[in-house]
Amino acid sequence: DVFNNQIEIEKFSRIVPLSEIETNDYNLNIPRYINSQEEEDTQDIEAHLKGGIPAFDIENLHQFWEIYPNLKSSLFSNSLRKDYYQLKIPPDEVKTTIFSHPEFITYTQKVNEVFSLWKKKTIQILKNIQNDTKPKELIRQISDDLLSHFEGVKLIDKYDVYQLLMTYWAEAMQDDIYALVGYGWEAGREVEIFGKKKEFEGRLIPKDLLIHHYFAEEQQIIENLESQKDSLTQQMEEMKEEHGSEEGLLVEVINEKNTITLTAIQKRLKEINDDPDSLEEKHILEEYLSLLKKEAEINKQIKDAQADLDKRVFEKYSNLINEEIKDLIVEEKWMTNLEKEVNAELDRISQRLTQRIKELAERYETPLPDLIEEVEELSKKVDAHLEKIGYVWK
Repeated sequence: DVFNNQIEIEKFSRIVPLSEIETNDYNLNIPRYINSQEEEDTQDIEAHLKGGIPAFDIENLHQFWEIYPNLKSSLFSNSLRKDYYQLKIPPDEVKTTIFSHPEFITYTQKVNEVFSLWKKKTIQILKNIQNDTKPKELIRQISDDLLSHFEGVKLIDKYDVYQLLMTYWAEAMQDDIYALVGYGWEAGREVEIFGKKKEFEGRLIPKDLLIHHYFAEEQQIIENLESQKDSLTQQMEEMKEEHGSEEGLLVEVINEKNTITLTAIQKRLKEINDDPDSLEEKHILEEYLSLLKKEAEINKQIKDAQADLDKRVFEKYSNLINEEIKDLIVEEKWMTNLEKEVNAELDRISQRLTQRIKELAERYETPLPDLIEEVEELSKKVDAHLEKIGYVWK
């Protein structure tokens, strides 16, 4: 866009006259004509000596204050000295203050509304993909429209949003669309089977997406069972840690791999069955054995539930109608991913503000006189300790 429209942007582009190129012996090395180096972060000597955050550094964040004008006063108060600010809150509360501020919330909603307008329009375009659709023309159309929608939205760079789309296009969306152009929406029913265990994955619709949309309850049952299994595993680990030492009650059943098997416990219980001096060991072994049996039962339930879920998911692929396929691919897959990326970009922008404020606050937190006083106090303590051990300064 900059090249085609001959736009001059500081530190990025400018139109160079031939005479200047001649002066440089026709050397077209870009740094000879454009200085793209970031300005050095200035250290304020007075702030290091007397404290406070330089107003210069705060005003350099003007792009944020244009969007969050009242946030500035929520974060800073005027110092007793002119041209310096004080942070109103502890540095570790900066992020919470920013992310919970009404102006931040309002701006986030505005960006989401802009994206939603583009999303609504683009969904209809994408759902109309046919055999004669030209993928390159399609991405040019929707990406240019995305730039147009974010034109004039401050703080977030429209080209950063554009790049989110283009990156996702290169990673996944492009291949999906070429498949849809070549094979139609029926490609959404296709499943790829791999491995000896005959695991499968949807060609265009991820298995996890289908499960989330149609089999959430079944998946939740499996996750609950896995949570129960994790709890049993933790209990057994705690018992092994407590009773697995040299003279521990489980030491006889721990093998070379540092594991305990059901067979080993059953064998040991048989050995000490009639020994009155082994009652405590017997109790611990029986408790551990009970946990192992519960774990085995839960493993079986998980295996059976997973097999049943896989069967139902596999069957669902072949039973999907075109409208379901369009919703799953366009809305649930493509648009959900893009929306997450836009929100992540918003977070990155606000994180930059958060980190910069914390950086400035920590940089000038302790004035030099306080540091000198602290060093003197520490030096006195060191001298006192040295004197106690017989060392005397000469």
